[in-house]
Amino acid sequence: MLWPGTLIGAGAGFAIASIPGALLGALLGQALDRRLELHSWAHLRQRLGGRKVPRDDELLFILLGRLAKSDGRVVDGHIQQARVEMRRLGLSELAQRRAILAFNRGKEGHDRLRGYLGRMKTQPHAAEGLLRACWRMAWADGKVSRAERELIVLWGKWLGWSAPTVEALASEYDPHKKPLIRSGDDYKEALQLLGVTADAEPAQIKRAYRRLLSRHHPDKVAGTGANLLQVREATEKTRELHQAYTLIRERRDFR
Repeated sequence: MLWPGTLIGAGAGFAIASIPGALLGALLGQALDRRLELHSWAHLRQRLGGRKVPRDDELLFILLGRLAKSDGRVVDGHIQQARVEMRRLGLSELAQRRAILAFNRGKEGHDRLRGYLGRMKTQPHAAEGLLRACWRMAWADGKVSRAERELIVLWGKWLGWSAPTVEALASEYDPHKKPLIRSGDDYKEALQLLGVTADAEPAQIKRAYRRLLSRHHPDKVAGTGANLLQVREATEKTRELHQAYTLIRERRDFR
C-alpha cells in the first residue's frame, strides 16, 4: 500500500523527470537564486559547504584576515589596523562583532574569494576601497612581504584592475617613502596639480582628478607601446594625483 505522500512524491518525481534538462536547470537556478540569494554556482558551493556568503563589509575583513595570516603569524600591528578600519567605517557594535568574525574567518583561508570579488567589478569605488584597505593592512607591520603583495595583486586582477594600477596604490601607504607634497604650501601644490582653484566645487575637483587619472593611467600608457620607464613614470604620476586629491578632499571635507 502506498501512502498519499508517497503517491505525491512519485507524481512529482515523474513530473520532474519529464522536464527537459536545460529547462530544469534554469528552473532550479531561478529557485535557488530566490531562495538562497545566490549570485553564482560558486556561492552555491559555499552555502552547501556551510559557509555564509559574506556581506561587503564582511568581505573586507575576510581579506584583511587573510593578509594578516599570509606570512603565518598575526602580529599586534595587524590587530590594531583592523580596529582602525572599523573606526574608519564607523561600524556599529553589531557590525564590529561581524567584522571580528569575518577577520578570523579570513585567517582560516577557506573561502574562495574570486567569486566574491568578481561581483564587485561593476563597483569601481568599492573595489578601490577594498584594495586601499588591503595595502594599509599589508604595511601595518612596517613592510610588505612577497606573499602579501602577490595576494593583493591577484585580488586586484579579480576586481578588474591591472597589476601596475594596484601597485600604484601601494606606494601611497609606504611609511618609508618620502611624501611628494611636504611643504607649507601642500594644499596650493595639490590644487595646482589637479588644475583647480581653492573655491572649486567638489564635483569639479572630482572630475579634474578622474580626467587626469585617466590620462596618466599606467594601463593606458602601456597600451600605447610605452617602455618600462614610461610606465613607471605614469605610475608615479598616478601616485601624485592620488595624494593631491586625498589632501584636497580632507581639507575640504568631502568624500
